[in-house]
Amino acid sequence: MNVSPVAYRYARSLMQLAQEKGEVEAVREDMQLVASTCAVSRPLQLMLDSPVLKPDRKLKVLERVFGGQIGHIADRFMAILVRKGREGQLPEIAEGFQNVYREAHGILMAEVKSAVPLSVEGRAQVTQMAQERHPGKTIELRETVDPSLIGGLVLRIGDEQVDASVSRRLSDLRRKFSENPYIPEI
Repeated sequence: MNVSPVAYRYARSLMQLAQEKGEVEAVREDMQLVASTCAVSRPLQLMLDSPVLKPDRKLKVLERVFGGQIGHIADRFMAILVRKGREGQLPEIAEGFQNVYREAHGILMAEVKSAVPLSVEGRAQVTQMAQERHPGKTIELRETVDPSLIGGLVLRIGDEQVDASVSRRLSDLRRKFSENPYIPEI
């Protein structure tokens, strides 16, 4: 998810508050819960984005959804967002908080796409390769399965991408053969 500059400002502010109160880990867990809940609940997203519902009604819904599951800091933060009319950006801010946390703790997010789910050994190899490219950093893997890759994998860390997929190799061969005038068209 792309995080807007406004969402990053709110995420950084939440991080500063959590650091002042000494509850960074608790707030991180709360924001993970908020982000994952918003990601899987389309009705919750629609409610947050709705211009028809009044802020006090939205706050009550958030309290029912997250009540007792999140700490005081995250709860008060969401109340501030609703009061400021930024509740529609809650999922983005929660994701932004995760990014701010990772930056502060030297954690890199490595996104891995593979044709089939990675085995334990494959996951370890990908992690080792990422750590060799970025020494001193902790690597967090986010895995997705994409059967269109046919085989192999695509590893993305920040701006870097390593495409070791079969579909990419086939595409390269197709382009190479189409550029050579002595080989008939396939």
